[in-house]
Amino acid sequence: MAWMGQLSKNLKELRVLFCQTSPASSSTRAFVEKNYKELKKANPKLPILIRECSGTEPQLWARYDMGVERGIRLEGMTETQISKALEDLAKVGASLKS
Repeated sequence: MAWMGQLSKNLKELRVLFCQTSPASSSTRAFVEKNYKELKKANPKLPILIRECSGTEPQLWARYDMGVERGIRLEGMTETQISKALEDLAKVGASLKS
C-alpha cells in the first residue's frame, strides 16, 4: 500500500463519515480502526476527519486543490473495497494536478 504515503501530496483533506451502530457502517468502522494509525503515520500533516453521527450512511470524501471535492458512498463495501476507493480518490487528486 505504497499509495498511502502519497495521500498528502494529492489531497488537502480526507473525511470519513459513518454511524457508530449501524450494520451498514460496520465495514467502514473496521477500516478506520485498522487503518487510521497507518494513514496518519504516513501522512502526518494531512487532516483526516472521522465523523460519527447516528443514522449517517458511510461515505468517504476527499478535498483537493481549489476546493474540489469528491465523495464515495461506502454502504455494502468490504474493507478491501474501501481501501480501493480511497486509492481511487488519491489517483483523482494526482490527475487534477496534471
